[in-house]
Amino acid sequence: MPRRRQHPSCTLFNTEEGREMTGTATRPEAGAGKRERRGGVTIAEVAEAAGVSAPTVSKVLNGRPGVSAATRRQVEEVLAERGYEQRRPHPGAGSGLVDFVIETLDTQWATTLLRGAQTEAARLGLDLVLTTSSGDSFGTAAWVDHLAERGSEGVVLVAAHVQESVESELSRLRVPVVLVDPIGAAPPSLPTVAATNWAGGRDATEHLIALGHTRIAVITGPMDEEAHRDRLDGYRSALQRHGLPVDEALVRNGDSLVGGGREHGRELLSLPDRPTAVVSGSDEQAYGVYLAAEELGLSVPADVSVVGFDDVELCQWVTPHLTTVRQPLLEMGREAARIVIEMSRNELRPALRTELATSLVERRSTAAPRQ
Repeated sequence: MPRRRQHPSCTLFNTEEGREMTGTATRPEAGAGKRERRGGVTIAEVAEAAGVSAPTVSKVLNGRPGVSAATRRQVEEVLAERGYEQRRPHPGAGSGLVDFVIETLDTQWATTLLRGAQTEAARLGLDLVLTTSSGDSFGTAAWVDHLAERGSEGVVLVAAHVQESVESELSRLRVPVVLVDPIGAAPPSLPTVAATNWAGGRDATEHLIALGHTRIAVITGPMDEEAHRDRLDGYRSALQRHGLPVDEALVRNGDSLVGGGREHGRELLSLPDRPTAVVSGSDEQAYGVYLAAEELGLSVPADVSVVGFDDVELCQWVTPHLTTVRQPLLEMGREAARIVIEMSRNELRPALRTELATSLVERRSTAAPRQ
């Protein structure tokens, strides 16, 4: 039997009733509009030029399913060649759906962003469609075609890398797209919601310096992410401001996961002149430092103080409770959903970049160093 084409997994969150439903949501059928004219060309003329039926052209124009990716692209090329101008939808009209696209939900960071977006969509009377998409399929023509079939009013995108080719494909959706905390420089045409990562890295380091620490290590997250480069810069700036040397032997590039924190934590805490404090690029990675300290017979915070980043629920599950930099993840999810919905209703011209403030949350994993 021929294999069916695999699409990214998708869940529809009914935000009014609190239920989860699987499947694909589509717009109600509209008339084929055979004689509808935009910019001097009719749908019938486009259909003839593309070698398809008028109803097929209508489906492409309205983002409805039932059209192959190749046929959809063929029709779109004819539309572009003939200068066909799509009618703008009435403000507020549409499917009542917003897409939330993220590579994985394996971390508390990701699920917190999702909760924020879902809450805001519910407040504004829309349902949220969750799509988890592997890095290999993200941004391809087939992926965008599948996304377009739902006819959502906008897309909140938590993406790894947004290359130029991906931006071009996303533009075919003809709906607003908002990025959340992207890696690298965001495409100039897409609004972005992020946190003040540089200030967060600075505040974490300043907190440890105020306690009396002078030998402070840092374990970053992946350094291809702008957020982690900013946090590292904040760490360096705080040390330099207080006249403390930046010892590159105390800088480790991690992966934001427990395993990375454990590995790098073990290396740092095994140094002959080990650090008395560690700043981590994420809370989960900070927990890995806890595990490394325990393996080496060291105690947090008596032997080593630890600061995380994000303030996910894990911070209050571990012992001692973790001091961390709170990244406003719920608010970031809410803000991204609000912007994309208001853009779809023509109520807002957003700034290209929105940054929400981080804040230090002091708990019991930090203390003055032993004398």
